[in-house]
Amino acid sequence: MAEAKTKNNDKALKKCCEVSNLLLLICGAVGHTIASFLAVVGRLAIFTSKTIQHCITPPFYPKLILRQFADIGYYSLPVVGMTALFTGMVLALQSYTGFSRFNAESSIAAVVVLSITRELAPVLAGLMVAGRVGASIAAEIGTMRVTEQIDAMTTLSVNPYKYLITPRVIAGTLMLPLLVFIGDIIGVYGGYIVSIHNLGFSPVRYLEQTWNTLESIDVISGLVKASVFGFIVTLMGCYHGFTSKGGAQGVGSATTKAVVTSSILILIFNFIITQVFFS
Repeated sequence: MAEAKTKNNDKALKKCCEVSNLLLLICGAVGHTIASFLAVVGRLAIFTSKTIQHCITPPFYPKLILRQFADIGYYSLPVVGMTALFTGMVLALQSYTGFSRFNAESSIAAVVVLSITRELAPVLAGLMVAGRVGASIAAEIGTMRVTEQIDAMTTLSVNPYKYLITPRVIAGTLMLPLLVFIGDIIGVYGGYIVSIHNLGFSPVRYLEQTWNTLESIDVISGLVKASVFGFIVTLMGCYHGFTSKGGAQGVGSATTKAVVTSSILILIFNFIITQVFFS
């Protein structure tokens, strides 16, 4: 009888030890994940603060900034323009399909102009620029990092923040609102083309509804979003490229992370800014 009790006690103790070890493993994994996440957030916060500090303090490199204006703004214009054009055209078609069920076709112009200026133009432009510019920045700076060109710049007393990061961040923050403003015009024009030529709307009536619906806050909110998105895209590209390591594989990983984090942050900050303007 005593031997049976001893065996049962040993089994219970062994089971308790296994459960405790399992809980310790789970807690350790969760703690390690949280600590790693906080470390990444801290490094990103330090990088962001240094970037902002260098963006507002001299010296500046006007030639490098103008070059980034062309790379980020001018060469992204075809992508943003095509995206806005076909988005406006599809939006007009889909709005007509839905509104015709309720005899509300006259609201198409209002829906198109508000959707384009408030949401679609800044968000889509930000995502397109993230895919084109963010990946390019991460690959370029990442290649310089793994080939020790950034270390050589530091050795030659050239500040890599001033030379590599500041021009790109300034250009992205200033040029994306301009791209979005052009995208607003092109997107509204795309809806106008479909509404006039495919849906049979009156050109004068459509333009009147568009103009009467649009308010300055609609355009301003979209441009503010674009400025924030431009800062996010260029900052994420610079950060992941600047912190990349591990040769060609590290550069590829940095490029992927730059695009993914930029896209996620664009969607998050889109909600936050919309909440601020239209809550």
